[in-house]
Amino acid sequence: MRPAKTDLRGAVTGTRRDRLRLRLASWAFTTRRVTRGAASGILPAKGQPFAGDLVLACVDSIGHHGDLQLVNGRRRHLFVGNEIVVAYGNRYASNQFEALVPETLGPCHLVAGGGLASRAVSWHASISKGPTQITPIGLLVNAGGDRINLRDFALDPVDRPPEYQPTPIAVVGTSMDAGKTQSAVCLVRGLIAGGLRVGYAKVTGTGAGGDFWWLKDAGADPVLDFTDVGLASTYRVGPEKIESALLTLVAHVASHGVDAVVLEIADGVLQRETAALLESPVFSRLVGGVVLAAQDSMSAVAGAHWLRERPTPLLALSGLLTAAPLQIAEAREATGLPIHDREGLASPDVAIELLGRAQEHLDAQSSGWIGAA
Repeated sequence: MRPAKTDLRGAVTGTRRDRLRLRLASWAFTTRRVTRGAASGILPAKGQPFAGDLVLACVDSIGHHGDLQLVNGRRRHLFVGNEIVVAYGNRYASNQFEALVPETLGPCHLVAGGGLASRAVSWHASISKGPTQITPIGLLVNAGGDRINLRDFALDPVDRPPEYQPTPIAVVGTSMDAGKTQSAVCLVRGLIAGGLRVGYAKVTGTGAGGDFWWLKDAGADPVLDFTDVGLASTYRVGPEKIESALLTLVAHVASHGVDAVVLEIADGVLQRETAALLESPVFSRLVGGVVLAAQDSMSAVAGAHWLRERPTPLLALSGLLTAAPLQIAEAREATGLPIHDREGLASPDVAIELLGRAQEHLDAQSSGWIGAA
């Protein structure tokens, strides 16, 4: 993902210096779709950045994020003076930062380990060091002198569901860190154990490599996320763009001939973009069912109540609450829903049963039974 190797023979021009500098910089996970050699130069640090723009920046001081997730999956320890290539973007993370794309190319923050340049406006009280400070050196440009943006390397958009439609099932959560990704991993493992080929897509969130590589290790193939459709993050992205991202991701996963698609929706059901997507007619037509990851029994009850007022059926509960037998008992009595821990979701019997219920809903919907009711 770095520029092509620079020929060091001959006069050292500004362009050659830029290309060498970019070659030596560390490129973050968010840049993983950028074609090798696409960056030909660096614009001076002037003007206003936009979400998805790539920037070369220098690390000024180390805060909460002391390492950077690279394109190849490795975590690079950061030191003051390191030069990194990251993407501008907004961030919503209730347990970490809220951050907004700044209005200038002045000093700002590294607000995500996957490589997000932004201006932190608030953060969780547990983050004692505050954000890592960076100073932009300049925006990356192509051979024509145009800014490089993640959308330039996005998958081809899709505006309708694919003709071949595997069954999508979504994992959502009551909040950040409720156990969504772990539930998705275990569900993938259970479906694979049942003899199915399974793909995965993370529809919303902040660009980061942890979930991506975990799902690959679990056996999902392909594994895609919103960075594949040109978004560094989905915070403050309009509902139409997120619906388009959902359609495009599902279509591209389906094109690999999978039997099922496990979708992950970031943060909690009350988060603005998550709530809008779950209420979307596009989501309800495409997704057969939802598994809710909850932190405790009370959040499970509230989340279940919220989801049951939306058209996509709530199939089961999972997440951190399954670590406590008392929480499981309370949630089961209050909601009447099945509750599955990691081992349960990873079992083929449970995973196939959940997928079957999701498919039944989609079949009923396409036959008109749900509309008639």
